[in-house]
Amino acid sequence: MPLWRSARVTEHLLTGATIALAFESARRLGLRVDRLPRVVRWWHARLCHILDMRIETTGHPSRGCLFVANHVSWPDIPIIGAQSPVGFLSKAEIRRWPLVGWMASIAGTLFLPRGANQVGKMIGIIEKRLRNGHGVVVFPEGTTTDGTRLLRFHPRLFAVGQCAGIRVQPVAIRFGTNSAPDPNAPFIGDDAFLPHLANVISKPGMRVQLHFLPPLDGAELSRREIAEYCGSQIAAVLEIEQVPASLPLGADHASEQYASPPEAMVH
Repeated sequence: MPLWRSARVTEHLLTGATIALAFESARRLGLRVDRLPRVVRWWHARLCHILDMRIETTGHPSRGCLFVANHVSWPDIPIIGAQSPVGFLSKAEIRRWPLVGWMASIAGTLFLPRGANQVGKMIGIIEKRLRNGHGVVVFPEGTTTDGTRLLRFHPRLFAVGQCAGIRVQPVAIRFGTNSAPDPNAPFIGDDAFLPHLANVISKPGMRVQLHFLPPLDGAELSRREIAEYCGSQIAAVLEIEQVPASLPLGADHASEQYASPPEAMVH
């Protein structure tokens, strides 16, 4: 069965490359590519099916939101991408990955170069996409974790949520259950992609809990308040502690309670 599933994953990647080439060729010819977001969503959903992901979803993704999610592993992307036509914000290094970076670029992934001065430009790009009704997913921890802790959210990109008419929707993802996290899911530290993919392929039936929490109107909040609110909501639904990014995952420290914004700001 793992060999058959490996063959299906390979076929799926090749299918994605063929689709990406077709849409890129159409774009260069000046043809409309309106169906691309729906095709990308189909591609994510099919990958989850091939990998036999058992996804339990609560809540619904809202249209044109900045989605803010905790980050455990690379499957976070197809799992969230299968729920709604969305784009992702990724570090610039991914753009240079063979095949995957090229496909992600055509699919609408935004790549954030290193440097604080690049964030302002990216905020404008994200805002434009959101106002056109397209969702964008960010992972503000800046790295992956083992899922038992939530790192502090970096607030810079939350400036998008301060724009009038833009809403921010927290998204919580858990592999396994609260009492029994899946040890095979996290992609952390020095993990390499291909061995991790092989491990996921060999262990079908991975359980995933995905929570779309109520969107927030942050026009009257600071970006730090938006970040802290999203982090506290995700930590609460996952029943995990949010910790400073500078501390190791196993460090003992008191959890902080964040004041929720007025109820009128949550929709």
